[in-house]
Amino acid sequence: MEIIPTEIEGLAVIKHNVFGDDRGFFMESFNKKDFQNLGITPDFVQDNLSKSSANVVRGLHLQNPPFDQGKLVRVITGSVLDVVVDIRNSSATYGKVFKIELTEENKLSLWVPPGFAHGFATLKDDTVFSYKCTNYYSKAHEQTIVWNDSDLNIDWQVANPILSEKDKQGIAFNLFLSPF
Repeated sequence: MEIIPTEIEGLAVIKHNVFGDDRGFFMESFNKKDFQNLGITPDFVQDNLSKSSANVVRGLHLQNPPFDQGKLVRVITGSVLDVVVDIRNSSATYGKVFKIELTEENKLSLWVPPGFAHGFATLKDDTVFSYKCTNYYSKAHEQTIVWNDSDLNIDWQVANPILSEKDKQGIAFNLFLSPF
């Protein structure tokens, strides 16, 4: 297992060791000792799965303290454009957007520490997305930054996104007051 560096401190792409043969493949998607050796020390308390058709955009979501979450995300089947925004006030990369395609073929994971807004767009039908979270979900601490914010100018790679009402009603980034 190795970390592929990103330009945003704390945000890490994880390349897993994948062992394949004519039967299929095997990989460890999480091993606490290996992650600690890479300098990532999450204490996961909740696992989530979502299944989406193509062109669904979910995000940009975050949870405010004390229910802020770190997330280890990956695709089980299908493909997503995964998007994170640095919302840490003291960060040199505050407001910077990072995007990566996570697919069942590339088997990459993304470690998203607390202090980031997160979202994704599904690029294939029947995409199954996995989140390992370091804190429990709390509706009272949830917040959404609008997916099509003009300041963030994110190209989600979908022409006609399918959105929840919550995601349509997110706050503009320039009105967002970060608690991080």
